[in-house]
Order: sequence, then structure tokens, then C-alpha cells
Amino acid sequence: MPKRPTGSVAVSRGPAAFATDIDAYIAFLDLERGLSPHTRENYQSDLDQAAVFVAGRGARDWRTATALQASEWLESLGKGRLAAASLARKLTALRTFARFLVRENIRVDDFTALLVGPKMARRLPETLSTQEIGRLLAAPSGGTPSALRDRALLELLYSSGLRVSELAGLTLQQVELEEGFLRVFGKGSKERVVPVGRRACDAVKAYLAAGRQHFVRPATGSQLFLSNRGLAFSRVMLWRIVSSHARRAGIAKPVKPHLLRHSFATHLLGGGADLRAIQEMLGHASISTTQIYTAVESRRLLEQHARFHPRNRRRQAVENPLRATPPSKNP
Repeated sequence: MPKRPTGSVAVSRGPAAFATDIDAYIAFLDLERGLSPHTRENYQSDLDQAAVFVAGRGARDWRTATALQASEWLESLGKGRLAAASLARKLTALRTFARFLVRENIRVDDFTALLVGPKMARRLPETLSTQEIGRLLAAPSGGTPSALRDRALLELLYSSGLRVSELAGLTLQQVELEEGFLRVFGKGSKERVVPVGRRACDAVKAYLAAGRQHFVRPATGSQLFLSNRGLAFSRVMLWRIVSSHARRAGIAKPVKPHLLRHSFATHLLGGGADLRAIQEMLGHASISTTQIYTAVESRRLLEQHARFHPRNRRRQAVENPLRATPPSKNP
């Protein structure tokens, strides 16, 4: 049986008749959709897994695979206690692949059309308060090269809402500090222009003036933020920097780089920013992805109403007299 290419985990890919069509689909994704290597590998792994299963149920190739076999595959994954998000991703991979087979005249029908995915619980993203953000951004104190770098890094994360991979890959050529924006290449290699606030621009300028040259080594490229070895940061290294400064700032909740992205979007929305503008800044392909932040803001408003509205406060006092505010003795 064919195996995965060298450099990845060797996993059975099923009969060659299945692998050929999968390879054609992966090549199509590379050329037309520009997916990240991580997403592409996940799709190939999911389809290889489906191929092995339907082949074991009697299918000779993708032309003879049936809706029942595909349904049984998903059911078997569910019995294995696979997370709903992972199950949904596998179904998406199979559905888009089935449409590709129809478009390429490999099949005349979409054998996944009636498949039903798992119900996804909508988890609201965690965010930091504006007070917590202020403490976090102030954590890298002093004028050392490391402090200048980390302060610029944190300010830029919160000011722009970049993904951690986008921040790690940011180059000097993508930064337009005088104009106050970045040119970012996000998912699918799509370019977008992201505005940057004045404080973030000032922090990056200070880092470029007195910090970055300290980290430059013979092998250094054009990356904006450099590690102590003069190389671009990995996502893990950025996570460690953000987490260490969060602990220094006395923030109890676990803080990851993506939390600053969520906070960026939520605080913009709370300040009155247009949802479409936030979508463009975040680089979301669909407005539905951005709309989750409206739920975060709605939750915050409900909490504020429950806490501060006088009718709510009065009811809480009646329900718990020990918390009631004693009447003033002054007339």
C-alpha cells in the first residue's frame, strides 16, 4: 500500500486507486485555495483514513464508494470519542473532496450530500479586560533590548489582532510605521492591510532604534522580531513570552497570544467599531466567524446590566439581606 511522503508519519493510505484521486485533490487545493501546509496535511490524513475504511467495506475506488459507507465511517469515529470539532473537520474534508470528484467527472453524484455532522457547542472566546491588557502591556519594563522587543511585540499583537503565525512571519518590508499599517499575508496567502495604533507604532519604532540590532546575527533575515539567536520566533516561543509577561502582570487566567486577538476584536466591537471592518482586520473569510464577538459583547452587556441596574440591585438585596446596603443615617 502507498505510504505518506518522507517527512511525515508513515500511515497506510489504502489502495492506489483511492490515493490517486486524493493526490489530485490535494494538488488542486495547493493551486486554487492556497491552504496552509498544516491544513493540507490534515485533509490528506482525513481522506486517507476514509479511504482505508470504505475499501474495507468493499469499495474498489471512490467511484464505487457509497453514502452508507461514508456514514458508517463517521459513526465509527464518533464511537471512538473523537472530539466534535475533529469530527466536523473530517466531514468537511470528505464533503469538499466529494464535490471535487463530481466537478472532475469522476463521479456523477455527491455521496456525502445527506451526511449530517455533529452539533457544535458554540464556545465564546475568552478575553482580557482593558485593565488586564494595560497591566500586560506594561509588564516588559525597562530599556533593555529584550524589554523593547517584548513591549513592541505585545503592543503590536493587541493593536492589530494578528494571528501568532502572522506575527512570527512579519518582515521589515511589511511594516509601514509612518502610515500606521501592516501588510499581512494570512490564511490562503491572502494579503490584507491592518491598521496599527500610535502606541504600537511608537513601541515598534523604539525597538527598531535601540533593540533589534542587538539580536542580529550573520544568519538573520528580514524578520521584524528576532530571538536571542537572531532567528524568527516560533509560535511556541511567542506563547512563552506572552505567558511569562502575563504572570509578571499578575493575571491569573492562562494567557496565550490568541487571547490578545480575541481581546482586540471584542474591545473594538465594544467601542462601536463596525463588524465588517473587524472582519477585514482579522482576515476572516466569512462574517459568521466574526459574529461570535457580538455574542461576547452581548454577554458582557448582560453582566453589566445584572450588576448595575437599580432594579436588579434591589432584587439582589431582597434575596440576600446580608448584602443589602444599610440606609444612610443622614436626612
